[in-house]
Amino acid sequence: MQLDHLPLNQIAVIRSIDWESLPDHEGHRLRSLGFEPGVTIEALHKGILMWRDPLSVRVGRMTVALRTKVAAAIDCELST
Repeated sequence: MQLDHLPLNQIAVIRSIDWESLPDHEGHRLRSLGFEPGVTIEALHKGILMWRDPLSVRVGRMTVALRTKVAAAIDCELST
């Protein structure tokens, strides 16, 4: 499932990231923040705007805000 569809407060593991669909600056930002396959991630909050932007996620001990378009490029699987 894509990160933008991950239920809130659910822990998941990043399976893959579609780097080709992201602008270079956004891909660089994600890489420098530690987004890579195998990393544990958790959706915390969604924005209150009509598009539900931004999405707040926890990666390790960091909380990061992502646009839903960026989150849609991240494929993850629920952690058991």
